[in-house]
Amino acid sequence: MIQRTCVINIVGLSSNLIGDATPRLRAFAKATGGVRTLRPPLPAVTCTSQSTMLTGLAPSGHGIVGNGWHDRTLGEVQFWKQSNQLVAGEKVWETARRIMPGFRCANAFWWYAMHATTDCMVTPRPQYRADGRKIPDCLTRPPELRDELQQKYGQFPLFKFWGPMADLTSTDWIARAAIDLMGADRVECLAGARNDLVLVYLPHLDYALQKVGPSHESIREELRELDRIVDGLLQACDHFGYRPLIVSEYGIVPVRDAVWLNRVLRDAGYLKVRIEGDREHLDLESSRAFAVADHQIAHVSVRDPADIAAVEAIVSKVDGVERTLSGDARRAAGLDHPRAGDIVCVSAVDRWFAYGWWFNDKDAPDYARTVDIHRKPGYDPCELFLDPALFWPKGRVMRKLLLRKLGFRALLDVIPLDASLVRGSHGRVDVPRGFDPVLLGELPDPFLESALPMACVRDAILTSALGRSSPREVEAHLGEATRAILRGSRA
Repeated sequence: MIQRTCVINIVGLSSNLIGDATPRLRAFAKATGGVRTLRPPLPAVTCTSQSTMLTGLAPSGHGIVGNGWHDRTLGEVQFWKQSNQLVAGEKVWETARRIMPGFRCANAFWWYAMHATTDCMVTPRPQYRADGRKIPDCLTRPPELRDELQQKYGQFPLFKFWGPMADLTSTDWIARAAIDLMGADRVECLAGARNDLVLVYLPHLDYALQKVGPSHESIREELRELDRIVDGLLQACDHFGYRPLIVSEYGIVPVRDAVWLNRVLRDAGYLKVRIEGDREHLDLESSRAFAVADHQIAHVSVRDPADIAAVEAIVSKVDGVERTLSGDARRAAGLDHPRAGDIVCVSAVDRWFAYGWWFNDKDAPDYARTVDIHRKPGYDPCELFLDPALFWPKGRVMRKLLLRKLGFRALLDVIPLDASLVRGSHGRVDVPRGFDPVLLGELPDPFLESALPMACVRDAILTSALGRSSPREVEAHLGEATRAILRGSRA
C-alpha cells in the first residue's frame, strides 16, 4: 500500500530559525525525531538543490549547476528556465512508478515543473504581451486547473512572488493550491485519482532573509506567519492521509557587501562592453572571460582554455573570494559539466557576487533598474527593494503602471543598484553552525542520522511513499549516498 507523502519545501529555513516563533514547526520536529540537517551540493541554490533532492545526483549528473549558466552554443546567459528537460537523471516519481505502476505525483511550484512527467502541476508563468506588459498568471496540468484555482483564490499574485512587493501573499496562495492537489478527486479535473506525492514550494522566508538578514527583528514575525501557513498544510496532510516531510534548500547567512568580479575582469581586459543608447552592455561576442554571478557562487567562462590559469590567478586574489575551483578541484566538487564555468568562485561567508560590470551607475543598462530576471546575466537580489534614493518610489510605480494602462511604454526603473542593501545570501556548502538546511519528518533508518547529504532526500521520499509496500525494491533503488550510510550502520 502506498503511503501518500507531501514534501513541503520551506526555502531558507535553517535549524537556528526553529524555535519560539515557530511553535508548529518545533512541535512537528520534536514529534518526528528532531531536526536533521542537510549538506547541499555546491552551489546551494534553488535549482541545483531541488534537482539533487529529486534525482539523488550531483550537479555533474543532473546538469543543473546553478539558477543560471552560460549557454556556449547560444552565446547567451540563461537564468530561471522552466523546462524539466534540462534536468538529467530519473526523478523520484519516475522511480516510484517503476516500482509501483500508476504512482501519481503533483508539483506545486517546485522549479523545472514545465514538460515534466508529473501528473499535475502548477507553476508561475506570466503572460508576456506584445506591447511589453507582463500579466500575472500561472501554468497548470491539467490546463483547466488554472481557471479553477484562480476562480477560488484569485489571480496568481506574481508581483508578490518576486520583486520589491514580494510578501506572504504568494506563499499563502501556493499553500492553498497544494491543499487542493492533496484532496483532488474531482473527476472533471483530475480523472478521479488522488496524488500519491505532492511537492510544495514555500518561498517567502527566503526573500525576507535576503532583504534584512537572519538576525533582523522583523524575521520573528515572518516566521510566525509562515508557521501559520505550515500549520494549515500539516492539518491538510492529516485530513487527507499524507505523511509530511519538511525540507529546505539552504540556510541564509548574514552578508555585508557584494564582490564585483566582472569589474575586475573588465579592468584586466578580459571583459568587454558595447555602448547602446549611451549605456554599457555586456559584449559576450568580444569578451574573453566573464562571470555569471549566482548568490555566493560565480561561474567564470573563459573562451580560450589557455587563459584559464591567468584568469584564475586574477579572480582568486579578489577581496571577498574565498576559493576558486577549476580542473580536478571543480570535478571533485561535483561540477564537472559543460554548463559549469571553467572556474567556479566561492565567496567569503559574509559576501556575495553581484553581476554588474559598470563603474558608474549612470552607465548601467536600463534593465538593471528593473525587475528582469531573464535579461540580467546574473542573479540580482536588489530586485527585492524599491530604490530608497527615489522620491516616493511607490508613487513612481503607480504612475508608470497608469501610463502602461493608457497604452504608453513606461520603464519600471525603481530597483536600486546599491548592493550593500542586501543583508542575507547563500550558495556556499560550508556555513556557520545553525545555518544548514533541514529535513524534518517521520523516517526510518538510515534517515535518522543528524546530518545527511541532500542527495538522500530523494531516497527519503521514496522510502516514505513505498517503503512499507515494497521494501526490497525500494532498497534496490537507493542512491549511493544512502547506501554509504546503510553500510556504515550495518558494519
